Amino acid sequence: MTGSASAALVAPAKINLFLHVGPVQADGYHPLASLAVFADVGDRLTATVSDRLSLGVQGPFGGELAGQDDNLVLRALEALGRATGQGAPPLALTLDKQLPIAAGLGGGSSDAGAALRLARDLLRLNIDDAALAEIAARTGADGALCLFPRAAWAEGRGERLTPEPRLPPLHAVLVNPGVLSPTGAVYRAYDADPAGEADRPAPPADWSAAAVIDWLVKARNDLEAPALRLAPAIGAALDAAAACPGVALARMSGSGATVIGLCADAAAARDAASALAAAHPGWWVRACVLNG
Repeated sequence: MTGSASAALVAPAKINLFLHVGPVQADGYHPLASLAVFADVGDRLTATVSDRLSLGVQGPFGGELAGQDDNLVLRALEALGRATGQGAPPLALTLDKQLPIAAGLGGGSSDAGAALRLARDLLRLNIDDAALAEIAARTGADGALCLFPRAAWAEGRGERLTPEPRLPPLHAVLVNPGVLSPTGAVYRAYDADPAGEADRPAPPADWSAAAVIDWLVKARNDLEAPALRLAPAIGAALDAAAACPGVALARMSGSGATVIGLCADAAAARDAASALAAAHPGWWVRACVLNG
């Protein structure tokens, strides 16, 4: 429609600085504890008021999603339509998919969160943040977290969120070796030999970037070992990131396959990204700021 309102949002990558996971419960869910942040890299979602709901996908990783009827963006907006009683929101959306798929970056949940916010604003829907968060939570464990991207402690199934305003910006390099690490498969591998608990560590006494990194060294990602068993290439990415001189801590994010390398400053992150991209031209590598 010519002259229709449109808007765009970046759907940022979600990073788990640590991820403590307990054994599966009777309801089939795993309790967890995590401190999650968002990077200044991500997908981009554009929405235009139209006569019906539609979604086009482009970008370097768009081909892997093209034609999927079960995309989290569509699922979230259809749930919004049911909640408001107004049917599927009449929006034409374009997703520029810049983040790898099945990468432990919450890309689908972040895309869905951006779509819900765009729909509410463009269509002037009378729905508050709490109700929107309930809809977002239906898209998956990261849904509510990714609706309003900000640093937060996540507990329970991931839906119990506590904002963490003390966390400083952290410089990092993100490294993905180009393999898929589907969440369901990783959790099944974890269940075969559960080795963690959903314990939330006491926060650091000092919230400077260097002290936070030192504190994170004592934490862990309980899905890292099972993910490495399924996709050994993640181990290669971990080793390569850890070997960069400016990387103080290398750890897998979420259920993988992306590795985060935390660095002292922006120059160290850029240098690590340059070295990794040169040594592994087939990998996806980005310098970024977390919680910036």
